[in-house]
Amino acid sequence: MRKLVLVALTALALAGCGRSGFDRARPDEFATARQAPLVIPPDFSLTPPQPGAARPQDTSPASQALDALFGGTAPRSPGETTALSAAGRDIADTGIRASVGDPKTVVVDKGSVTRDIVAAPQGDGQAARVAAGGQ
Repeated sequence: MRKLVLVALTALALAGCGRSGFDRARPDEFATARQAPLVIPPDFSLTPPQPGAARPQDTSPASQALDALFGGTAPRSPGETTALSAAGRDIADTGIRASVGDPKTVVVDKGSVTRDIVAAPQGDGQAARVAAGGQ
């Protein structure tokens, strides 16, 4: 009896759905609304551009991204300034990124074990072995 009632309620609920919904004869919601005309509000504080001055829209998105990532002219919040000074930004070399890969850069020798680990071929770890006590 319960199954019959459940089937009847399901059929009744689905009967209200009408069509299947897979047809393409539905109204276009973007075609029904009109777009408002463009209106430029008056701004009397604008000054005419100076001859020979750089245009603000001439900066490329790549340079804007670099300025945002690596410290352009954007103002910094007090928290960001504190974090940067705690990280040692004020004592770091300004050209450190240019000299990192330089062969004349002095580095600390970490030993043969570190060189072996860095020079090891990439693998899935299936052939890894552990020796206890240096054996």
